[in-house]
Amino acid sequence: MLRSIKNLEGFAVGATDGTIGHIKDLYIDDKTWAVRYLIVDTGGWLSNRKVLISPVSIDHPDWTGRVLPVSLTKEQVKNSPDIDTDKPVSRQHERRFLGYYGYPYYWAGDGLWGQSAYPGMMLLGLADGGVDAAYRHAQAQDERAEAEGEETGQGDPRLRSCNALMKYHVEASDGGMGHVQGMLLDDDTWAIRYLIVDTSNWCLGHQVLIAPRWIQGINWLDATVSVKLTQQAVKDAPLYDPAVPFSRDLELALYEHHGRTGYWAEEVNFENPQFRASERRPSL
Repeated sequence: MLRSIKNLEGFAVGATDGTIGHIKDLYIDDKTWAVRYLIVDTGGWLSNRKVLISPVSIDHPDWTGRVLPVSLTKEQVKNSPDIDTDKPVSRQHERRFLGYYGYPYYWAGDGLWGQSAYPGMMLLGLADGGVDAAYRHAQAQDERAEAEGEETGQGDPRLRSCNALMKYHVEASDGGMGHVQGMLLDDDTWAIRYLIVDTSNWCLGHQVLIAPRWIQGINWLDATVSVKLTQQAVKDAPLYDPAVPFSRDLELALYEHHGRTGYWAEEVNFENPQFRASERRPSL
């Protein structure tokens, strides 16, 4: 189901033995547009220290009660690596964090989360050594590449603050079209599926949805998002009404309008490799 990112702000994060704190921000991977970490303010419990929590540890969210349970203890969180959340998080910091919790590297594999589309699936098989050779090889390759990049000062952090992206200007291929008002999150994969764009300065105050895959580039210095769509295409697209649940039928209408293939088709192919094999097989 798709959820508004704004609704997550202030959610309590509950450990197995008590409340850790409340969500203040999210780190988004600007390559895959997946939420990689929650930034949690621990309040007086840890002297207002902010900690990172990975979606890998999240159990079944209580959306009504506004609580995200995690399979961690408060002691584990207390002793986790201290990371300055006001500065860019490097891959070196991530390796230390993931290593502390014993999580696989999410970037080692073809899926959104390692070898899977879902964060929780990353832990399956780890206890009995079920990680396959290709996965371990990908981890080793990545570590070497990242180490070389850090040694030469060429590291490229891809984690971006969700709060920082709010109010970014959005530019169509032929002119401005509004600013980022919010985002819609897939609560199964923890992927950002859409930017909510407010067109009030251009098109009578409508809200429209832009999928991350339609983004041509982001200028972080100028706070601008460029998309591969024309103003007219956006103007004629189905409008977004935050009061109406965004169903798959509405998604289909949006993708059909823009002549694009839905992200769900790619997920089916990934979870069913035989489909990909048949697509590559030449026709007779």
